Amino acid sequence: MEGKSTMTLISKIVQKALATGYLTVDAEEQLRHQLQMTKYGLEDFEAFINLQTEVMEGRVKQQAWELLQLDNRSAAA
Repeated sequence: MEGKSTMTLISKIVQKALATGYLTVDAEEQLRHQLQMTKYGLEDFEAFINLQTEVMEGRVKQQAWELLQLDNRSAAA
């Protein structure tokens, strides 16, 4: 076996969001798909839980939430 990383797509998406502090709509959709359609291990589950915690504590922002707030402001104007 080569020295390839065995990091799954779930872990890669989470790692990118944690590194950038931002979770895009596309990344959220990919995560949702991976969680629903693939078997994943404890490492991926823990990574996902960590991402949720970071979002709840405000260290990672969600593009979807920002877009929703913009839509609400536009509707109120």
